[in-house]
Amino acid sequence: MLGGMQDYELRVPRLIDHAAREHPTREIVSRWADGSETRTDWAGIARDAKKLAQALERMGIKRGDRVATLAMNHSRHLVAWYGVIGMGGVIHTINPRLFDDQLEYIANHAEDRVLLYDAVFQPIVDRMRDKWKTIEHYIVFDGAGEDSFERIIGREDGNYAWIEGPEREPCMLCYTSGTTGNPKGVLYTHRSSVIHAMAEMQPAVFNLDSTAVALPVVPMFHAAAWGLPFAGAAAGIKFVYSAVNEPAVLCELMNREKVTHSAGVPTVWLGMFQHMDATGDKPEHLKVVTIGGSAAPRAMIERIMRMGARVNHAWGMTETSPIGTMGAPSADWADLDFETKVDITCKQGRVPFGVELRVVDDEGKELARDGESSGRLQIKGPWVIQQYFQDDSGSCTCPEGWFDTGDVAVIHPDGVMQITDRAKDVIKSGGEWISSVELENAAVGCAGVAEAAAIGIAHPKWDERPLLLVVRKPGSEVSADDIQAHLAKHVAKWWLPDEILFVDELPHTATGKLLKTALRAQYKDHRLATAA
Repeated sequence: MLGGMQDYELRVPRLIDHAAREHPTREIVSRWADGSETRTDWAGIARDAKKLAQALERMGIKRGDRVATLAMNHSRHLVAWYGVIGMGGVIHTINPRLFDDQLEYIANHAEDRVLLYDAVFQPIVDRMRDKWKTIEHYIVFDGAGEDSFERIIGREDGNYAWIEGPEREPCMLCYTSGTTGNPKGVLYTHRSSVIHAMAEMQPAVFNLDSTAVALPVVPMFHAAAWGLPFAGAAAGIKFVYSAVNEPAVLCELMNREKVTHSAGVPTVWLGMFQHMDATGDKPEHLKVVTIGGSAAPRAMIERIMRMGARVNHAWGMTETSPIGTMGAPSADWADLDFETKVDITCKQGRVPFGVELRVVDDEGKELARDGESSGRLQIKGPWVIQQYFQDDSGSCTCPEGWFDTGDVAVIHPDGVMQITDRAKDVIKSGGEWISSVELENAAVGCAGVAEAAAIGIAHPKWDERPLLLVVRKPGSEVSADDIQAHLAKHVAKWWLPDEILFVDELPHTATGKLLKTALRAQYKDHRLATAA
């Protein structure tokens, strides 16, 4: 027996249709790389997306074909998402910060047929064009010639009906930033993306409704922009986009457009704090700041909370669309003192409805949710990967459908998850684990420290001991003794680094995460004084 409800496929174009119908005049503001600005709205995004769909079909693009973008955050990039998906294609967002060999690999692996790109990335296109074997058409988002975005969609009338089909068809392709080996493709479906968008709107996740004004600093080429282009359409929010992420520009935009929501990696806020300290300026209207990509230092969370904003401490990955957990206020929030609130926010939070978490030991046995049993973090749910694109090995799933995230975590009795490290980054000393993440975050809380990275160095007695690499803030003279004294107040004595070295900068992945593989390679022959 079937139920009596209407059969309604969950397809991404329904999100933009809803936004254009119910929130047609809600603005989409774009600040371009050259300093110019354009304004449109959800009705305009939908209209131009239909024109792009027509143009792509005129080029011979078919259902299931991959259309790539090499672009920053702006309204035309948003149009491309909906236009490509709406005509049955698969939008493939390429990270322009990748190395050339990775750029070559992913475009060819994806078999992209069209590339839409920002003019600022013309040198990349010129360099890679002969290496990209399947791309037939190049369209410049902000160009003025015959191959420009506006010229191409300007030839169409927008009288177009979205392609219909099963909700389990693919709609988007994102590649992992992979620090070892080739990047891997994650192929999202219409169904997974729509369910993820509905989950993101919840008060305990991004807390989005039509009153929200969001400036996502997270790039649209990174992990589906954390799903915000989809959730934002569903909620009918105002978007403020910037193609440059300079703190002064972001702060000015936030204040002028009265931005209430922002989302980005911790390094974004390190830069913003430096701007605030130098100028006395600060974002005045922020209500919700979502930080993800890597664990946020306690000092960062505390400072933003003292600005009057709620900090959403997010955890996820490309393979989870990407939201896995969100650190939202607890049920007793109003009764807690400030320090306890910070303690809670430093954890990565709970899962929204739809996904499940567990931690397991090395034999795959599920561990207790006691806040102490640390193990490999696994996740499953309707927006979690089942297999990588064009990879039939099934290597990304564990028994019973669980996906092993590569993170090490504990789950507390109240369901709150706390990342303690990446499995490959944990420091193993004397048979015990030292969390490089906690050590780094504690170090950043020391006055004068801008950034820190902890890695394990071989030790004849203890197997490994921590080496802490520190970038000082401009003008700071903080010493190793100062940092050790600060750390002694926040971590166990045996966690204290055997050595602290000061460096001018630390390497990062294309998505802003600390590149531990490069650091381990650089210091593999380093000999600690305690190893003598």
